[in-house]
Amino acid sequence: MPGRRLWWARCWLGVCLSLLGAGGGGAEPCRAPPCGGGEAPPAPCRGARCGGRAGRPARSFLHTAAPLRPPQGKAPPAAPQAAPPPRPPAGGGPHPAARGGAPEACPGGDCAANGTRRDCQGLECRLPPRLRPRPRGPGCAAPAEGCPEPALLRAAERAAQFAGDDFAYAAPELGVQLTCDVKPGENEVPSEDALILQLHLAKGHEKFTEMLKSQQQIIVDLQQKLAEQQHVLVSQQREILEQQRKMYEQMDLIKVQYGMLFDAVKQMSFQSLQEDIQNYFESHLQGLQNQVRNHLQKSFSVHKVEVDAKVINVGESLLDCGLCESDEFCNFQKTPSQCEKCTLCPAGFFQMAECSANSDRICQDRDECTESPSICGERIKCLNTPGGFRCLGIAEKDAALGMCGEEYFFNKEMQECQACLKCEDDMVAVPCSTVSDTVCSATSENKLSESWAANIILPSVKSGISQVYSGLNLKIKGKLPCEILSVEDNSLVFRQHGLLWTDLNFAVKHNCRNFLQLSLKLNGSEEGYELSGVRIEQPEGKHFQSTSLSSAAEVEPSQTLSVYLRSPNQFCNQSKDLNIYDLNTPLSLFWLSHDTGAVALSAQMSTAMHYQTNYRPTFKIISVSDPYMLSLSHDGRAIKFTETGVVKFVFHQALYSMGHMCVREGFSLISYINRNGTNRELMNVFKSGVNYRDTSISASGATKVGAGDLISFEILSPAQCNVRYFGDSSGISMFSLIWIPSAVSSAISATVSVTGLPTGAVRNKLLDFTQVSSNEKQIQLVSSGQLAQKYFIFTEKGVASLAFTLKLIHSCSVLKMTLNQLTMDHMQPTAIAQQIGGQMPEGSTWTSVSLRASFEVHNGTLISVSLDCVRGRINQITHEHGTSISILWISS
Repeated sequence: MPGRRLWWARCWLGVCLSLLGAGGGGAEPCRAPPCGGGEAPPAPCRGARCGGRAGRPARSFLHTAAPLRPPQGKAPPAAPQAAPPPRPPAGGGPHPAARGGAPEACPGGDCAANGTRRDCQGLECRLPPRLRPRPRGPGCAAPAEGCPEPALLRAAERAAQFAGDDFAYAAPELGVQLTCDVKPGENEVPSEDALILQLHLAKGHEKFTEMLKSQQQIIVDLQQKLAEQQHVLVSQQREILEQQRKMYEQMDLIKVQYGMLFDAVKQMSFQSLQEDIQNYFESHLQGLQNQVRNHLQKSFSVHKVEVDAKVINVGESLLDCGLCESDEFCNFQKTPSQCEKCTLCPAGFFQMAECSANSDRICQDRDECTESPSICGERIKCLNTPGGFRCLGIAEKDAALGMCGEEYFFNKEMQECQACLKCEDDMVAVPCSTVSDTVCSATSENKLSESWAANIILPSVKSGISQVYSGLNLKIKGKLPCEILSVEDNSLVFRQHGLLWTDLNFAVKHNCRNFLQLSLKLNGSEEGYELSGVRIEQPEGKHFQSTSLSSAAEVEPSQTLSVYLRSPNQFCNQSKDLNIYDLNTPLSLFWLSHDTGAVALSAQMSTAMHYQTNYRPTFKIISVSDPYMLSLSHDGRAIKFTETGVVKFVFHQALYSMGHMCVREGFSLISYINRNGTNRELMNVFKSGVNYRDTSISASGATKVGAGDLISFEILSPAQCNVRYFGDSSGISMFSLIWIPSAVSSAISATVSVTGLPTGAVRNKLLDFTQVSSNEKQIQLVSSGQLAQKYFIFTEKGVASLAFTLKLIHSCSVLKMTLNQLTMDHMQPTAIAQQIGGQMPEGSTWTSVSLRASFEVHNGTLISVSLDCVRGRINQITHEHGTSISILWISS
């Protein structure tokens, strides 16, 4: 394209020069006088160009001092061809160059044929003298014979060639835009000047285009190199990640091998030491007995014999334990020697030496990997462990499907297969499964669970015991003796390890200027802490107020539990109107052995200053007996269960409310069970509101849970009620629970039946219930006969725990709620627990009463709940939200 433009430019230049030559030769005479004669007067200018160019200075073009080199790869323009020699004059005269003498210089112009000087015109001034057209002779105004013919085509070619040489300079890198304000007759631009500029711009544009193309090619090459470097970098990063993964796998394998090696070293060291001791003892025993016998025959009354640097009094028949049982041996290592039970080989061990009269049984670990090389599969490595084996690289879900084989289970804590426990006399309570060990049934000496109940008495002021302001321990008076605990100094002292659940029904009448706080305190000393607590608000009048308190804990021998009552000010010490209602066995508890596999958890609510309608508490775990089974959710607002079982829980929340709407509408505490991402309402508990008072809301129940289920809580308050929720370590805002395996426990839930609700003057009337949970083998709601819908029946012996909440409207002075028990031995029901409700709070629409108790049951035991309204009537009982009953059963 640039070549064609250059060709067109040259063509137009030739045409212009031809027109210029034609105009000068035909219409304009020579402007210079003859060179040989005198000066002639200048001929008048003729033509169209004379008027416009007379008063305008000649246009000059500035060029760069040194021409730029042509672009790389492009040949420089060809040198112009030599101009043909000029034709001789028509008259046959000699050529001006052949005349004698040096020709007179013609500065600024040229000499005519006759020797006269002639001025250059237009483009001629740009050409060298040798290329300029020769002027005609005098009188050659028109072409005629004797006048040289103007070579228009030759002049155009020479001008084009010169223009190509003269514009061989590098064009500027940027284009030039010309804007002309042309006025006819004043400032016209000569056509040859515009043509030169156009040629200049065309060549500059061509070279600029070539430079852009070369730069684009360089950019493409750089982009390609960058893409290649990025590809190499990505490949290196992948190799690094793969090396890191392999390194982590090797580290894990090294850790497992190190642990197995450490266990093997310990086992081998213990076995070697045991064998050495056994050999040494057997080798020296016979000689030692002979030596003692010889000393006795010499009538030495007292003699000392050294055996392994141990002093033994030979005079006291120490080397003879007497007659031991068939499953016992004489232990000489103790002083005095005594008979002991022969050791049973643990699961996964086999017997090497039988138990004898003087030595215990010797057991050796079974190497499952050697006995069964393909126990883990063909491509999986097997490592032997004490009492089991481990398959490297097997996921937990695969092991839980039965990979361990028969008589083995997968231990999740140790991440290995362990041999199932073998019970004595085949007394199996829970058989071994793929993920859990065997649970042996308890013998008569070892119980799985046990219950106990007691009365609570307020100590008198005359006894000199601390006042209510600083806090005092209530007296505990047990009804029956118990093997797991005893009562000492108004406290319960535990004798065995286990898990404890405590229920307390409490009713008090007081006129203190602030709340009373009731707590269950563990240890009862300075380092002790409060398991749980509730606040009893300041009443508006003189009437009884009731509350229920529960807690769960893991106890050890010599620990103590006490019931603690205190007030935040001294006014209660001066008040004489502090009365505790005499309830029937208000304190009850049940104890669980660790053999049941139960797990206890205690958590407190995080400190919160919430003034909102809905409140979802956040938990902080204080203690848990097995963190694997019970854990917090990711947001800390729920407790997560790892395995299926039955759970007994209690929730206490202390709060301070302001506003009349709080009193009128009250508060609701809702507990949820989240299963597979869906919340299901478990129970709804109502609490009457207070205005500018401290109080507590509490909920307790029992339910079945599955693996992965979550339990959470939410408190609803009126929109125009300002509530402040407390969370601290004083026990007033606590959450406790006990998880129990389903093999030894069960639970059901029910609510008050819609039909047959008691109203009016109610005296000792039994409530009807409707079961809302699935049927259980150990607990059932009687469905036929006179006791239908009123009694729950137990079909197996064990311990039961009940939690009942009733929401109602009444005008009774005292509302009594009693838990009755009916057995085969007693045809008349017996009251085993009781709770009361005082008068309705002033301004409140609803109120609630709760009853909690733990007791022992047998096959055929029946229980029921009755209501008794003293001096008043019951107006309404809700059967949906706010009323619920749950019963837990545990095997004994």
